[in-house]
Amino acid sequence: MPRETRRGTARGVSGATRLAPGSGPAHALVFAALGDETRLKLVARLARGQPESIADLTRGSRLTRQAITKHLRMLERAGLVRSLRRGRENHFELDPRPLKETEAYLEFVSRQWDERLERLKAFVEE
Repeated sequence: MPRETRRGTARGVSGATRLAPGSGPAHALVFAALGDETRLKLVARLARGQPESIADLTRGSRLTRQAITKHLRMLERAGLVRSLRRGRENHFELDPRPLKETEAYLEFVSRQWDERLERLKAFVEE
């Protein structure tokens, strides 16, 4: 049976190592960024498609502009949002590429588990 190793790799029956597509620190940053409820809400709001200023994103929230800015910077480090300067304000918009890459990574992991479960089922049924 294949053995899991670190950093998103797996050893197949032949012993060859397969790397998960895009595995590494980038996915860890995305998961860390989305693991916070406030940042997840910010991503959902920005997913509407309209760039929004910090003032817009703060409106209706109990969080300060400084707190929202801190969360946006984390999302920016993960590549999930980008900042656009408009006059004296920064506006933030969602960059969906890291989400699509993370979705592809999760699909890859899911297929690996499905393959392992099928091999286990075949082994048990023999």
